[in-house]
Amino acid sequence: MAELKVSVVSADREVWSGQAKQIIARTTEGEIGILPGHVPILAILAQGEVRVTPVDGAVITASADDGFLSVEHDTVTIVARNAELV
Repeated sequence: MAELKVSVVSADREVWSGQAKQIIARTTEGEIGILPGHVPILAILAQGEVRVTPVDGAVITASADDGFLSVEHDTVTIVARNAELV
């Protein structure tokens, strides 16, 4: 099964990185779900949660605001001014 390579970073550090099955994030257009094979996208983050489901099935939640989410070739990069694990 295909996986996503995910990196969640804040302005000063990497908050989480690894392989994942799914990402759910809040954008200015509403919530978005990302699965392997997703078309390329660049979205502006809204203040809220980013939920990452790693390949082991546990859910990792990060609080993020003021940034963007980028998807290309199963690589997801989430960059926020403020981001921390909840």
